Amino acid sequence: MQDALYGPEDELENDADTLSEGESLYERLNFLVDKGQEPLRIDKFLQARIENATRSKVQQAIDAEMVLVNEKPVKSNYKIRPLDHILVLSNKNPEGHEVLPENIPLPIVYEDDDVLLVDKKPGMVVHPGSGNYTGTLVNGLAYYLNDDKTSPIPENARFGLVHRIDKNTSGLLVVAKSDKAMSDLAKQFADHTVQRRYLALVWGDFEEDEGTIVAHVGRHQRFRKIMDAYPDGEYGKEAITHYKVLERFNYVTLIECRLETGRTHQIRVHMQHIGHSLFNDDTYGGNRIVKGTVFAKYKQFVENCFEVMPRHALHARTLGFVHPRTRQFVHFESPIPDDFTQVVERWRRYIAARPLDAQ
Repeated sequence: MQDALYGPEDELENDADTLSEGESLYERLNFLVDKGQEPLRIDKFLQARIENATRSKVQQAIDAEMVLVNEKPVKSNYKIRPLDHILVLSNKNPEGHEVLPENIPLPIVYEDDDVLLVDKKPGMVVHPGSGNYTGTLVNGLAYYLNDDKTSPIPENARFGLVHRIDKNTSGLLVVAKSDKAMSDLAKQFADHTVQRRYLALVWGDFEEDEGTIVAHVGRHQRFRKIMDAYPDGEYGKEAITHYKVLERFNYVTLIECRLETGRTHQIRVHMQHIGHSLFNDDTYGGNRIVKGTVFAKYKQFVENCFEVMPRHALHARTLGFVHPRTRQFVHFESPIPDDFTQVVERWRRYIAARPLDAQ
């Protein structure tokens, strides 16, 4: 797969999954050619305007159709014209170390010549990073997708990843098996046309059955290892989450979240922002008993649920996109994991057993 056009940004200093939850690994760079621009090869034009870009990396991106002029792919020798609109899809956060192929069982639920779908289990890191250089999904993909099963893979290899989900989030990820499929999927993620729905168990009850959260998401300005919501839009990146109530348990609520954008930890940050942290989310306050009574039995019940599901209650349940070869819309759904199902069932029984005047 092609390299990034420029060097790594200032990454969050945390686990390898910090740049993740539903986030596309590519961003859009837009250029509008000046009216007085003289004819110039596009690779030279971009090399001069993208920080740390090399001509070879620009050419690789062009060959992979990650560069569009007036919405169409071009060749490296294309000469730009006045008022051309140039779109570059560029890898945002390339890692700077080799990837060791590892024979790790991969939970592949679908595969063809262009894409494969992985139903990631909770606890698996997607990409090697600080503290997690082995045992990741990418280590497994490096073994599965390459003929050479032993040699380290060059730095910045993505192995078809165009998005990630957190280490402790379960659910679906799509992986491209060719540069052409990767560029096509990257464009769909960048254009926010990929359909993604998550199942979440959150603290508290909702007044409405459905709603939309609009608040920029960016690095916390004091605690640099986590993210925060900024409703005024002066910091961070635009983030929109639609939610719908599926089932109410008085103290917690089962909801479905639909991502319109895909920012780092978007659902987790947005839910904390509106006072409904994910159940057992130890990063954003959900690992405390934030709703309910102080009675010992209730406290013990919640702690038992935490033991059954020792992670935040978030599952990437559905994923839909236009297939890069057939151009048909395809849709995949992941069954709810056992730990998630057990906790929901416990809440159902707990609420059903309580007297009506105590609910």
